[in-house]
Amino acid sequence: MATTLFFLLFFTPFLYSAAAPNHNAPQDLVRSSCINASYPSLCLRTLSSYSGPTGTPRDLAQAAVKVSLARARKASTYLKTSVTGKSERERAALSDCVEQMAESVDELSKTLSELKHLRGETFEFQMSNARTWVSAALTYEDTCVDGFEGVDRKVKGDVKKKITNVAMVTSNALYMIRRLDESGGLNR
Repeated sequence: MATTLFFLLFFTPFLYSAAAPNHNAPQDLVRSSCINASYPSLCLRTLSSYSGPTGTPRDLAQAAVKVSLARARKASTYLKTSVTGKSERERAALSDCVEQMAESVDELSKTLSELKHLRGETFEFQMSNARTWVSAALTYEDTCVDGFEGVDRKVKGDVKKKITNVAMVTSNALYMIRRLDESGGLNR
């Protein structure tokens, strides 16, 4: 009797804590996933504050792409409405950049759709698509910034700041997609 009572008093808290759900699990996954991202502090900041699900590698990949897509759309709107080119060269660079950001938004949108519809039998093909499309989005973003060589420093600086931020979160999204791919889509 005393042994049973001792067992219950001593081991019950451990048994309960082992069986209790870990409410920090999504945040732990965010932290452990972001540590090796291209921009770890930005990754941690954007995904920790993300309001949607982040409990699985698939959730994190989708969240990272959604963050990137939202920022790309915002940058695109900014380019269309807030930046004006004074010279012909500036207007041409802006026009090209608007087109490239539209392409980036398209690539990220396709990626998000693909991640939402992952299937076991086509998982590898879908992940290849996602990696390709996010890589293309990054290329469009980089090309946009490159087009401002030889342009007024203020205009170039404004655009570079916005687009570089988009490229950084897009790079982190690509990292999360690679992590999902390496996990084999476990806990999809």
